[in-house]
Amino acid sequence: MKLWKKILMGSTSLVAITLLAACGSNSSDSSSSTSSSKGVSGDVTLWVDTQQVPYYKTIAKNFNKKYPDVKVKVQQSPNGSANAKTDVAKDPSKAADVFEVPNDQLGQMADAGYINPLSPDATKTVKNESVAAAVKGVQWKKQLYAFPFAQQAQTLYYNKSKLSAEDVKSWDTLTSKGVVATDFTNAYVAYPVFFSAGTQLYGSTGEDLKGTNINSTKGVDAMKWFAAQKSNKGVMQTTNALNQLKSGKASAILDGPWNASNLKKVLGDNFAVAPYPTITINGKQVQMQAFLGIEAFAVNAKTPTKNQKAAQTLAQFITNEQSQLIIYKGEGQIPVNKKAQKSNAVTSDAVAVAVNTMSKSDHSTLMPKMPQMNVFWNQAAPLINGAYTGSIKPDQYTTKLDTFVKAVSKEN
Repeated sequence: MKLWKKILMGSTSLVAITLLAACGSNSSDSSSSTSSSKGVSGDVTLWVDTQQVPYYKTIAKNFNKKYPDVKVKVQQSPNGSANAKTDVAKDPSKAADVFEVPNDQLGQMADAGYINPLSPDATKTVKNESVAAAVKGVQWKKQLYAFPFAQQAQTLYYNKSKLSAEDVKSWDTLTSKGVVATDFTNAYVAYPVFFSAGTQLYGSTGEDLKGTNINSTKGVDAMKWFAAQKSNKGVMQTTNALNQLKSGKASAILDGPWNASNLKKVLGDNFAVAPYPTITINGKQVQMQAFLGIEAFAVNAKTPTKNQKAAQTLAQFITNEQSQLIIYKGEGQIPVNKKAQKSNAVTSDAVAVAVNTMSKSDHSTLMPKMPQMNVFWNQAAPLINGAYTGSIKPDQYTTKLDTFVKAVSKEN
């Protein structure tokens, strides 16, 4: 996804909606997605991240075995899936018919009319075949807007010649026995400490505009934790943690499954991975949290009516069990399909096991889909880094937190 190196930033005709409703599936067999190829034809363009192109070309060939009358063109996203809403917004009529998109952009895209809700049958299939977090991840205002295929949460990667599995269970022990490289200028990496402190971002549902409550004693506690890391000799601030791990200056980093293959090359036989450790906030040991992101495929609402059914059918097929396992084996994307998660390949993979642990609600918080998230990303990083560097003083915490909450809580 390289969702986490973000550049952050309706409706169609009744006929199109009717076609969407017609192309869902009642099938419980995730490898087939739709029950019949009859009547499915058209020309469909698919946008995926650059490194995924060869795998989706394979999946497209599988699709064409069942749907020979659909011509699929697989292309790399203009600026990556992390910028899907920006690329589509430039001219929806010229954007791909099916495109990869991280879940936090779905609210904006739905409200702008770039994507439509899934049909009832497609909704039923997604709910039946996907883990609960993935279903929630693609839901906006009680409707599903995309087909989920992967979940992403950061984990702790470490050099097991320098740290033991017991050492990395606690941030205090980890940073007293080794050095963890991380980035306090990256809100995706650092903001979840506020969740660990007990605050919420857009409420418990992630859809409550007035539900952000870090302007509280709990938010101040998180700011104090950030500030304390500046003098922690076991914490290294860096924008390139992988290089610090490679050089040996760091013995652990916080990173995502998208970088696992590189980390394995860097650490070799000393590669190890674990869920996040606990951290001490206000004198209490609490679970260090991460953001949970869901990668998905959405169908362009501006796709011509004649190609809507083919686009919906393709989006459902490329996110079925078989397709998710192809992307997992090729790219390390952790599946959200229930059956795929139970496959031997996934259950025997330490990275997948760690990510699946981090996907639990006591370890992570689902990325909100609010249109205000573009404001959030811009405002959160300087708030966190200000506490870490000391440019924001303790007597300014409350004022700065109030300002932040007001900024992310405004109607668009």
